[in-house]
Amino acid sequence: MHAGFDNDKYIEMQAARIRERIDQFGGKLYLEFGGKLFDDYHASRVLPGFEPDSKARMLRQLADDAEVVFAVSAIDIEQGKRRGDLGITYDEDVLRLMDVFRSMGLSIGGVVITRFSGQPKAEAYQARLEQMGIEVYRHYPIADYPSSIDLIVSDEGFGKNEYVKTTKPLVVVTAPGPGSGKLAVCLSQLYNEHVRGIEAGYAKFETFPVWNLPLKHPVNVAYEAATADLDDNNIIDPYHLEAHGEVTVNYNRDVETFPVLRAMMEKIAGHSPYQSPTDMGVNMVGYCISDDDVCRKAALHEIVRRHYWCAEKIARTGIGESELRKIGLLMKEVGVDKNLNPAHAAALLKEEVTGKPAGAMVLPDGSVVTGKTSELLGAASSLLLNALKRVAGVEKDHWVVSDEALAPISRLKTTHLKSKNPRLHSDETLIALSISSASNPEAKRVIEASNQLHGCTAYFSVIISSTDERVYRKLGINVCCEPKFERGTFYHR
Repeated sequence: MHAGFDNDKYIEMQAARIRERIDQFGGKLYLEFGGKLFDDYHASRVLPGFEPDSKARMLRQLADDAEVVFAVSAIDIEQGKRRGDLGITYDEDVLRLMDVFRSMGLSIGGVVITRFSGQPKAEAYQARLEQMGIEVYRHYPIADYPSSIDLIVSDEGFGKNEYVKTTKPLVVVTAPGPGSGKLAVCLSQLYNEHVRGIEAGYAKFETFPVWNLPLKHPVNVAYEAATADLDDNNIIDPYHLEAHGEVTVNYNRDVETFPVLRAMMEKIAGHSPYQSPTDMGVNMVGYCISDDDVCRKAALHEIVRRHYWCAEKIARTGIGESELRKIGLLMKEVGVDKNLNPAHAAALLKEEVTGKPAGAMVLPDGSVVTGKTSELLGAASSLLLNALKRVAGVEKDHWVVSDEALAPISRLKTTHLKSKNPRLHSDETLIALSISSASNPEAKRVIEASNQLHGCTAYFSVIISSTDERVYRKLGINVCCEPKFERGTFYHR
């Protein structure tokens, strides 16, 4: 688990770059924040050393001069759209993120409900927020957006949107997920500020693709794998190459929409300060990679993980075949296959030998540990216990949790809670281990070693339960599963 990214340098450089951009526009900047602000686990996986909350910590340095405005689509509210990583709806995630930013000392400028056209759930959501004392604004659909520039940049376009009252030099416009309308909110505000005689500018903050890394650098390819469902493609920015003679990387949607965006800015302010999509960005990630080889290797493993996650999604939902094909092409492009991590072959071999589901994990020292299904423990529980013992330096044959401690929990599940599965999940195993630690020093040592598994990847020969996967995620362990279920039933919980 070697670091390949200088997180402290990143926070300092990124904050300084944003301050420069605020000054460039006379003291008022609308900053569109793409990606995840507080829990960017993708970035932490492909850039070892990048902390998931790095961007939020960077904003904390700007807290005195910044406020946050949230964009959430009325259509997403109406349809109950959920974040795939957290499983919560977009409207609930806005509240979660508000709490996070408030705890960091950042002001909340309000919530913009975009594409509002009278959706009942959006109206109810607005009423709920206003009862909490949160300012809410409505932005409306504009016909032929974004092509009809004369209509968009007019009193009948952006002028119809409710003006968000902001007071700080930096206005961070963020959202719970893609398609929420962040860019439209920023441009609408630029128009309405201009109408009021207020000078303001726009910039974009996207972590990926990294503009000053090569097009086919594994870190950038990993971004393509992560967004395969969105059909994003990294490309050379032709506008930047023409304007500045410099090769930079952007992604297709920004390049495709740039002429329209530039035309809008010219119509709003009389000129565009940017000659390319790359010009709009403020991303300093590429300058903070301290070990390129470490990041390349980490990104290759992330591409393979994306293959397994997509294959599992297909097994669960039947959706994602084109996404999986694209990731397969990306794997060939960077020269890896699904056996890149030796834990994959070890898990399959363990299942072949035992005849039951099994798992394996490569530990920080490079050794491989396995876990098998037993009468009392599932494969995920067994692997976790064995991995913890190994990193804690506890001998393999030393019992840190006895059968006498596990059996009563198993009986409780089956006899009293009517569960058909007598084996303990990972959370139940950790509880048993915690109880044992009161009298067993080795068990206590095993628990205290749990942070040493952060960043490891576990491979399983079957799709494990959501309960086990949640526990692994909380411990910072990535999970990859063969796209098959343990039982041949139609319904899997």
